[in-house]
Amino acid sequence: MPKELLLQVSPDIAANELLLKDYLSKQIKVSPKEIQHVSILKRSIDARQKAIKINLKVIIYLQGEPFQETKIELPIYKDVSSAQEVIVVGAGPAGLFAALQLIELGLKPIVIERGKDVRGRRRDLKAINVDHLVNEDSNYCFGEGGAGTYSDGKLYTRSKKRGDVTRILELLVAFGASEDILVEAHPHIGTNKLPKIIEDIRNKIIEFGGQVLFDTRVTDILVKNNEVEGIVTQNGDKILSNKLILATGHSARDIFELLDKKKIFIEAKPFALGVRAEHSQELIDSIQYSCDYRGEHLPPAPYSIVKQVNGRGMYSFCMCPGGVIAPCATSPGEVVTNGWSPSKRDQVTANSGIVIELKLEDFKPFEKFGALAGMEFQKSIEQKAWHLAGETQKVPAQRMIDFTQNKVSADIPKTSYVPGTTSVEMGQVFPGFLTQILREGFKEFGKSMRGYLTNEAILHAPESRTSSPVRIPRDPTTYEHLQIKGLYPCGEGAGYAGGIISAAIDGEKCALMIAETLK
Repeated sequence: MPKELLLQVSPDIAANELLLKDYLSKQIKVSPKEIQHVSILKRSIDARQKAIKINLKVIIYLQGEPFQETKIELPIYKDVSSAQEVIVVGAGPAGLFAALQLIELGLKPIVIERGKDVRGRRRDLKAINVDHLVNEDSNYCFGEGGAGTYSDGKLYTRSKKRGDVTRILELLVAFGASEDILVEAHPHIGTNKLPKIIEDIRNKIIEFGGQVLFDTRVTDILVKNNEVEGIVTQNGDKILSNKLILATGHSARDIFELLDKKKIFIEAKPFALGVRAEHSQELIDSIQYSCDYRGEHLPPAPYSIVKQVNGRGMYSFCMCPGGVIAPCATSPGEVVTNGWSPSKRDQVTANSGIVIELKLEDFKPFEKFGALAGMEFQKSIEQKAWHLAGETQKVPAQRMIDFTQNKVSADIPKTSYVPGTTSVEMGQVFPGFLTQILREGFKEFGKSMRGYLTNEAILHAPESRTSSPVRIPRDPTTYEHLQIKGLYPCGEGAGYAGGIISAAIDGEKCALMIAETLK
């Protein structure tokens, strides 16, 4: 019988197949030649002690024991070109995985995406980085693959109860992702590899009869007697269906405004907001690994930190080891930051959102906007930051200790944020209560991670698109909107997901619920 083992080994043993086989042979008291194959089921890093270990869960096959390499393959899809049509608005992970699931269930998805395909988006990303020009339909948030395509491609989720995480990971592997994502404790794909996977998903949707329409923005949702009839595009074209999955992402403010205008029930939702902090990766490695040099077998170190400050949670968000900070505005007249890493995480800097949980009462100055109060609060900070930094895509920046001491930084070194920075006292960007929490919080962070609080670290503002400021309420069993029949709010933009995996799971669930109603 194959033997399953849990073990801790040094990084060099974990990285070398022959060394690992030799180590295992001693553990189970056989010759290395008797080991036919070792499959790694799970892998994680234990950096709690100075001698860092790799946790492995393995299964060992000895000579003569049945073993066969398993190839992960896609489900069997059938042509749905003549099947009942379902409109899917948004080609992020929620929309794309909803479309794949619809095909698997024998329904035809019509995917409508306001932005461009992954290749076309690159020109617009260059324009925002180099020329400070924001295309409202094609940017880091909008376009094929959604906000995750040109981000870190993180696949870790705490939302195990939401659905089958393994199924989503295996689908990504079948579309070209490394099988490492099936075993790593904190898997990621990398912004350089994710676009090709997204492109292959789109081609599969089209191959089996689905449609994908780019540069197509929804300007109206057709509703009659509280039931969906279809949508209207910016060109005045109508696309009709009585089933609509609304998966437009956390930054589709025009959709929130449309729903509010049409008196389709939505509600304000708390989110988190703060800054993006950049350190040298070498410093983060030295803090996390307690060493001067991490060596060739350890990956660039991430970090995760949470503190309670003045009754609020302040925490790291979307931490990007070996990554860069990107400009993520979706409209002219605002600046927004986010971070991403390539698959090798080989940049010299590390960055993370450092954000504070907001409460509905924080939006009181904007209460005249009703359900859009949180969105207007968010927008006001992004616009103020744009104005303070010089009304380009430069962002307000400050050295970390200077910020805690309420002191304008005399200079800001070049950071990974390509459009550039302007030295600003961050207290001008945020409301007073947020500034106070951030200042106290960074001091607390410095106590937990010695070396983290340093003037070599640069804060960029704001990190404001952590999640949707609006929830589109739905029935918890049917996933249908509480008021409008046939409308399925979905994914991060509707308030039901927080990342690639949970959004993809939510997309699949909405597709399954639609299929149930059509039986």
